[in-house]
Amino acid sequence: MNASTETAAANTRTFPPFSLTRLLRTVFDPKPGERVCVLIDLENPRDVEAFRFLQNPDLSIQRHAYDVIYQGLRQGTMRELGMEGGEMFAYEITGGSNLDLPEKGFATDGREVDLVTEVYQKYSLVLCVSTYSATAPLTAFAKKFGFRGATMHGMNQIILSSGLAVDYFEVSRQAEKLRLGMTKADWVEIDFVFADRKHTLHLDLAQQEAQKSHGLCRGGPDIANLPAGEIYFVPTDATGEFPHKYEDGTIGLMAVKNGRIFQATLLRGNQATVDEHNAKLTSDPVTGELGELGFGTQDLPVSGRDIQDEKILGTMHVATGRSDHLGGRLTPDLFANKKNATHDDILFSPSKTPEINVPQVRMRRAGATEVLIESFLPAAYMRALLAE
Repeated sequence: MNASTETAAANTRTFPPFSLTRLLRTVFDPKPGERVCVLIDLENPRDVEAFRFLQNPDLSIQRHAYDVIYQGLRQGTMRELGMEGGEMFAYEITGGSNLDLPEKGFATDGREVDLVTEVYQKYSLVLCVSTYSATAPLTAFAKKFGFRGATMHGMNQIILSSGLAVDYFEVSRQAEKLRLGMTKADWVEIDFVFADRKHTLHLDLAQQEAQKSHGLCRGGPDIANLPAGEIYFVPTDATGEFPHKYEDGTIGLMAVKNGRIFQATLLRGNQATVDEHNAKLTSDPVTGELGELGFGTQDLPVSGRDIQDEKILGTMHVATGRSDHLGGRLTPDLFANKKNATHDDILFSPSKTPEINVPQVRMRRAGATEVLIESFLPAAYMRALLAE
């Protein structure tokens, strides 16, 4: 079975109907009396007043937040789980993945609110449905103020009917099988092929404990990034090169040393796109730091949103920038420009990067080199781990 055939097979998988009550009960195990709220982002956060944002048909993510999460809480889920609250708040859109959030927001009655004192300190469960990921800043706030929550950026109907409808106990079990077989790795190497030319990226992992994003947040303060389902590391170093597809379709070759992308070279597309990236790397070098290596663990359909598509088994991603929410050292204050303090996933998959093949991903662990992935399909080692 090739990668495209397997993707088609995943798209035929059946899922149970989405249930907000089941999702919250499984992920959080909330206790009676816990207070819950919904957080969204808007270009003009004042439009949350009287739900004016619903008049804009382009705001499909925020519409899902209202229809599915906000209304779901109020039309049965809070009662079934014994929870209180259910209010919605909006903050101004940040413009980038995992940038720090504004201090102020607005409530549906038009009040300006201080997000720290009126949201983070008053609610035990914060459900954030946004355009850009807020996982990093909310994780920091959760640990500081003691709440739990979920970030579900980019929510669409495919995600609701698949990635948010799965059994997260099973997702956690499957992820743990892979984590145990990948933890304490020395390094991972990824081979890439673009236009018949091979490139290799080597990522040192220094035998660190592998981490998992598995969707369960039933203990202390933390944030679940949903849909979940990945094994990830924070690389200690990286060298080599890899092709990268920019948002406009341009393909650039990323040269990496000392754990950072230090230069991009045009392979195909718009030279200006690569020039802009190089200018950013020169003015703010930490923007090129490789702060994550992740592997998907789930059998899911392609959603068109990285938040789900990077969780598909056989895909892998590296990420540049901020890594403190993953246990890394790169915090927003280390960037020359605070607007550059993003955490940006670079996903490789048949749907996202069909021009770039990944013929092999290798891992060195416990004195042996194991093949993890071949052409976006789990290799024998990964399949054996999942079969245990």
